[in-house]
Amino acid sequence: MPQSAEKVLDHAPLFREPEYRQMLAEKKLNFECPHPDQIVTDQRELTKTWEYREKNLAREALVINPAKACQPLGAVFAAAGFERTMSFVHGSQGCVAYYRSHLSRHFKEPSSAVSSSMTEDAAVFGGLKNMVDGLANTYKLYDPKMIAVSTTCMAEVIGDDLRSFIENAKNEGSVPCDFDVPFAHTPAFVGSHVDGYDGMVKGVLEHFWKGSERSQAAGTINIIPGFDGFCVGNNRELKRLLDLMGVTYTVIQDASDQFDTPSDGEYRMYDGGTKIEDVKGALNAEATLSLQHYNTRKTLEYCNEVGQATASFHYPLGVQATDEFLMKVSAISGQEIPETIRMERGRLVDAMADSQSWLHGKKYAIYGDPDFVCAMARFVMETGGEPTHCLATNGTSAWQVEMKELLASSPFGQDAQIWAGKDLWAMRSLLFTEPVDLLIGNSYGKYLERDTGTPLIRLMFPIFDRHHHHRFPLMGYQGGLRVLTTILDKIFDKLDRETSETGVTDYSYDLTR
Repeated sequence: MPQSAEKVLDHAPLFREPEYRQMLAEKKLNFECPHPDQIVTDQRELTKTWEYREKNLAREALVINPAKACQPLGAVFAAAGFERTMSFVHGSQGCVAYYRSHLSRHFKEPSSAVSSSMTEDAAVFGGLKNMVDGLANTYKLYDPKMIAVSTTCMAEVIGDDLRSFIENAKNEGSVPCDFDVPFAHTPAFVGSHVDGYDGMVKGVLEHFWKGSERSQAAGTINIIPGFDGFCVGNNRELKRLLDLMGVTYTVIQDASDQFDTPSDGEYRMYDGGTKIEDVKGALNAEATLSLQHYNTRKTLEYCNEVGQATASFHYPLGVQATDEFLMKVSAISGQEIPETIRMERGRLVDAMADSQSWLHGKKYAIYGDPDFVCAMARFVMETGGEPTHCLATNGTSAWQVEMKELLASSPFGQDAQIWAGKDLWAMRSLLFTEPVDLLIGNSYGKYLERDTGTPLIRLMFPIFDRHHHHRFPLMGYQGGLRVLTTILDKIFDKLDRETSETGVTDYSYDLTR
């Protein structure tokens, strides 16, 4: 074999060696029972047709590669945004391993979470004992300031009641009676990660606010970022803008430091997060603003019930969306938007104008969470692009209505199509039958890029196969500038590849563009 101590190959070149090619070919022939190559080719070609597209889009009983995750993932992410909080998932170890690995692979940081380790006996008799033992172990081993409890499918199917289980665990001495253990029921078989996020944030606020007297502090604002794979860069950019304005605010669920810990010789199981005392004091804010409406519907309802004014946005990215967010903050806080920020806005507009000739008329397919798809479509239209396909597997009928209104507001959205509840296998048919110039989404889109040849821009959670994108903002004017640059780089890279053949296509292999 080619691998030896003197010649160590990475897996990519290693598996291209003749010995491995032969081994893999024999494995396919002897164990995979393959169909003849012509049948495979015919089926592959069929999946590129309009005929197949109609059958594909008519699917109801099967989901293939959905652009979403399950509720408990959102709850685990939400818990990571609070001070010294350990996420405790009432369910099996395998489920929790998935949530931890998903977050760790995206952020390239450890993601701490524990489970009640439910197995077959707990599925029959209930998971109370697992809860009692699990909370005790979590409290003693990991020294948290708060334990945030969520559920998986198993606990929800058998009907375990978290409120009573936690009370029983406290009565048995698992944790002190006054120790903070907020919870949220997050069944993984309905909704998506954005609903789990919403449930956990609401559970934390309700835990600290219920029964407390509210004393409104005029001009103060709570900000809820929502489930955001770019929280590291976005939250810091958000705080920078609010500090420049002189606003009194609390970012509720701030995971920016937790998922960006420094390498300085000290391991931090917990870092940053919204302080517990600040969560308690946030009850007195005049208003709570959500940066992602579909991530926080129940939470905003609760904030409204306690007497706060509420407003929500759809991932403020680009010029107009950032304008609306900052003007709302200014109106509530009474603080003017300073010249520094106004200049940043002008620089983004200038950059968009500088590159307008390369962006105008480009067609895009966008997929991801409802708020992100809305924001990205809006920004694309600001650049003169056309958001041809807008797909959100966890998009609702209300989202469809909002998207129709948004797209109808611009001449660049007139031919756009909205796909709520569809998956990435449906997107594959769309890209073959109605091709676009660029695809925007997460790492799972690389298979669409390979199959259809549509260049992928990674701007959505999760991003597994690229590093450190999440450290830079997408929101605000500075974030908009980064998104603009990312899109342009992909356009120019594609153009270079298409014009690089010496003496054949290199008449457009330009040095200056």
